[in-house]
Amino acid sequence: MPETNHILVAGGGIAGLSVALACAKHGYDITLVEQASEPGEVGAGLQIAANGTKVLHALGLGDALDTIGFRPRAATMRLGSSGRTVFSNPLGDVATARYGAPYYHVHRADLHRILHQAALQQPNIKLRYGTRVECSTDDGTHVHLHLDEGAVLAGNALIGADGIHSRVRESLFGEEEARFTGNVAWRLLVPTHELPKDLIPPEATVWTGPGGHVVTYYVRGGALVNFVGVVERDDWQVESWLETGDIAEMKNDFAPWCETIQLLLGAAKQETCFKWALFDRDPLPQWSRGRVTLAGDACHPMLPFMAQGACMALEDAWVLARSLKEGETIAAGFQTYEHKRKRRTARVQRTARANAKRFHQGRLPGQLLNYGPLWLAGSTRPSLLNLPFDWIYGEDVTR
Repeated sequence: MPETNHILVAGGGIAGLSVALACAKHGYDITLVEQASEPGEVGAGLQIAANGTKVLHALGLGDALDTIGFRPRAATMRLGSSGRTVFSNPLGDVATARYGAPYYHVHRADLHRILHQAALQQPNIKLRYGTRVECSTDDGTHVHLHLDEGAVLAGNALIGADGIHSRVRESLFGEEEARFTGNVAWRLLVPTHELPKDLIPPEATVWTGPGGHVVTYYVRGGALVNFVGVVERDDWQVESWLETGDIAEMKNDFAPWCETIQLLLGAAKQETCFKWALFDRDPLPQWSRGRVTLAGDACHPMLPFMAQGACMALEDAWVLARSLKEGETIAAGFQTYEHKRKRRTARVQRTARANAKRFHQGRLPGQLLNYGPLWLAGSTRPSLLNLPFDWIYGEDVTR
């Protein structure tokens, strides 16, 4: 074990709580700082594939995850204009047998709640809410976390898990450049009981279309349908999950889409409608410096087109804690962690970026080129559909 056991964690979201739990499980004392005044998590649905599920199991949260999660029966692609199925790849027991753990859909707030409850039960985790990180300094022996209230916390190591606008990252490497992708995302939660029966299949469904795509799936045991719709636009460039959107404007963006999408949007309520611009960032060349490192979106924010953001944060947490435990020094542990994680997370970032173009095919030639092979594989050898995902879902960082 390195020369200390007191670690500061900036950020109390999914990444920060996962890091705190993993480090506590490996014997460290944790002080976690979060700017929100009380526990909570904005957002809507998340997909937790087998690689993320394995980490939650290792953290002792398997039963809790099964309680809050919805297990989809398949991953499906449909044409947004007609609803026609391009392919449907079984999940459920098939995916569990292939990858060693179930695939879940969860509400982000539910996942955050079980992580928070687990942290409260750990005597070596101290949670401090309602204070914002201003900057951090490293004097070679201690890391100092400067807070907006004027307090300074000292620890022997700092992990910045404070999201895409990370103050810890800014203290280490300066401001990060981000590129607007030309895509704007909408999200909704629609109560299932307000929809026609069986309107939305119990699947992780991507609806592809000209200049946009939609993702639908169930959360909260099937009580809610999560909707995320992405359209190519350049007139909105606010990168925030908290910006409300005009539901009439959203409906207009998807007016040409099939009846299923129209019925879903017709049942939506204004108060559940949010809108945010999607920005892309290149992989960071460096995550760590001395006694400070980064985790989750703070070091590898990615577009949501692989549904792996939460899973990558969970993997980070476990690998970071174990690398720190096995390292001769804190800096050595952080360098090992960075070495183990950078290539994989960068590959997920690149794959998500490529999917943005793959999902937005509106013309027949583009559809035939991109979706024809998928339709053929699904019709003749469905197992081929798994091959592009084996390297992601099959990973088990807890071994």
